[in-house]
Amino acid sequence: MSEGKKMTSSRRHHLKSMMLQIAAAWIEQEKKDVEEAREAHVAENCPAPDLSGDHAALMEVCKKLQAAIDKIDEARYDAESKVQKTDKEIEDLKLKVIELAGVKKPALKKVRMSADAMLQALLGGKHKVTMDLRANLKQVKKEVKEEPTEAVGDWRKNIEDKADRKKMFETS
Repeated sequence: MSEGKKMTSSRRHHLKSMMLQIAAAWIEQEKKDVEEAREAHVAENCPAPDLSGDHAALMEVCKKLQAAIDKIDEARYDAESKVQKTDKEIEDLKLKVIELAGVKKPALKKVRMSADAMLQALLGGKHKVTMDLRANLKQVKKEVKEEPTEAVGDWRKNIEDKADRKKMFETS
């Protein structure tokens, strides 16, 4: 197609639907091929058991089948262990690649947290540590100003003295 000519939307939709139909046919054919391969494998490796015979012959057939199942289970277990081992190696290699590439540190954000909350976040919920900074401060006692107390005398005398002072302010 040249750059000057563009495909119409109906033509594009028609091509798209044709491609989807072809892909669906391929998927169906692939499913049929897989099923045929499975049936061929079962017919080749698992012949139909001969169930005609006495009890002892049937027991012998069961023992052979059990032995075959055990061999298959061992092979499956070996394959699974190999897969797990290679998965672990892949994870280790990924970690090494990350370490070699270096970790980019994000810009730090300013967070307002108390000291207790920080210790809780760092140590987890198991440890109970309190960081009450105010409790560690020295206690400073205020000196109480003691007014010189005169000898406790008659309270009426004190009232008369205060009354005299009041008169001084009123006369001025």
